[in-house]
Amino acid sequence: MELFSIDGREVIAVNHEYANLDINLPQNDEGAPVSEADVRKIQDAQGVAVFEVAEGENGWEIVVDSPYNRRITHNTPMRLTGPAAGHDLLKTEADPSGTEALGTFNNCGAGRTPWGTCLTCEENFNGYFGSTDAEFERPEGFDRYGIELESGYDYEKFDPRFDISKTPNEPNRAGYVVEIDPSDASSTPVKRTALGRFKHENAEVTLAADNRVVVYLGDDERGEFLYRYVSDDAYVEGGDTSGLLDAGQLYVAKFNEDGSGEWLALTPEATGMDRAMIHIHTRQAASAVGATTMDRPEWVAVNPLRVEAYCALTNNKNRAVKPNAGGDETPVGGPNPRAENNYGQIVRWRPEGEDHAAEGFAWDLYVMAGNPEVQDGAYAGSDNVTPGNMFNSPDGMKFDSQGMLWIQTDGDDSNEGDFAGMGNNQMLVGDPETGEIARFMTGPGGSEVTGATFSSDKKTMFVGIQHPMNFPDPEALPRSSIVAIRRTDGAVIG
Repeated sequence: MELFSIDGREVIAVNHEYANLDINLPQNDEGAPVSEADVRKIQDAQGVAVFEVAEGENGWEIVVDSPYNRRITHNTPMRLTGPAAGHDLLKTEADPSGTEALGTFNNCGAGRTPWGTCLTCEENFNGYFGSTDAEFERPEGFDRYGIELESGYDYEKFDPRFDISKTPNEPNRAGYVVEIDPSDASSTPVKRTALGRFKHENAEVTLAADNRVVVYLGDDERGEFLYRYVSDDAYVEGGDTSGLLDAGQLYVAKFNEDGSGEWLALTPEATGMDRAMIHIHTRQAASAVGATTMDRPEWVAVNPLRVEAYCALTNNKNRAVKPNAGGDETPVGGPNPRAENNYGQIVRWRPEGEDHAAEGFAWDLYVMAGNPEVQDGAYAGSDNVTPGNMFNSPDGMKFDSQGMLWIQTDGDDSNEGDFAGMGNNQMLVGDPETGEIARFMTGPGGSEVTGATFSSDKKTMFVGIQHPMNFPDPEALPRSSIVAIRRTDGAVIG
């Protein structure tokens, strides 16, 4: 989620990543949709919500009649722009231009631009598509993105847009970063294909030394890659920003064993693919240039006080066990130092010349999660992991204005075996200078702690709690929530 101050009003944009069918359709067997109406209900429950909040006597509340409030769902009209827009693989019978899509899917992390818009990221979009024809031969590239003949939502049985045997190009219109203007509830969201097509975790935006826009992007799947986009033109405050996320160069990271790294440009010359195809089959383009396969790159966070960035590599049980979906090997080494990695780590890099647009960088590991109580060696974690702060599967990350790194987890909360003593998923805060990490809060059982943003005065932190068990009322259906956290003395948190 992100909070925006608009004309003195506080407006939050928050993702609704996916539905739990047994909860959302409790009257149906295992929640499976049995009608078009069921599918519409599930489609409308996902996407993005934008709403104004205000602090009153009872704490923070939604301003129910705010002109900024809106819901963006699986059926909201969107524009497609950038290198892939208008390509034949993005055209459908409903949209022969290949530039007007419907809906945004499986919105995971987010980001914010210097010009005040929200970037919401489509992650596991593949799970919404299926085929009513069991003999249908999937088009080229579908296997790399995990698009199968059976979906996880049964949309294809009631909505032909999600039936790949009828609309095979529809999945090619998902898997992008979507820009939303929270200040205008009538505005049309824009899918920015220049930022690549893959299972986007978040979109961390910063500026290069010459004010060009830099966006860091993780592809959250085992053995996939870490990306960077650099705009052609510089950002000018108050200037035209409409093309800054359309015209630029997409790169993928290569990490060397000696602690150095480089950004490999995904160009037609380097990949053997034309520009549009690079932005439709981005994973294949990254494989073609020999990028480093990573342990599930999740959120990227840029330090506001120094030129460095961090990426949560959440875990990878397949490291050194089998290749990724494209056949790229996943050897142990570099920022991925453990086979069958169930704990995860956070990699940090510092661009050459203190410029986020530089081609080279130096990297190290800020932390390797682990369990020093039950493990030895690398699996015990790095030196800054102790019995008092141990965790697994770092996922969400956010820097505050004071340069502290907030780390959220989404991993094994069994509290048993290799994970004994870790408890529920949690949020920690880390000091980039000293490496110290301290636990700040734990979530309810079964939940993921995900997403964080601050009120404009930095005195309230809003934290997302996703898919909890029955909490706080054990008799009620569990509900994902946003928690507002303040200090009792009213001091600044972030």
